[in-house]
Amino acid sequence: MSDITTLSFEEAMRELEATVGKLETGEATLEESIALYERGAALRAHCEARLREAEARVEKITLSASGQATGAEPAEGF
Repeated sequence: MSDITTLSFEEAMRELEATVGKLETGEATLEESIALYERGAALRAHCEARLREAEARVEKITLSASGQATGAEPAEGF
């Protein structure tokens, strides 16, 4: 299996979908299911982190003087 940190968002999503499919069949042994679940959880966390990174690059939240969110504006470079 490849190192999750090197996967693109799309690659990780494809692998996560395949992992979920394997778990749903119920054909894996208990040990295989545990390993698949652990890998799936790591893939999900990786996808979430990649999404947060992308959102941060695209949008910057603007705050009022009191620290309340007042809106969003494009990040620099966009």
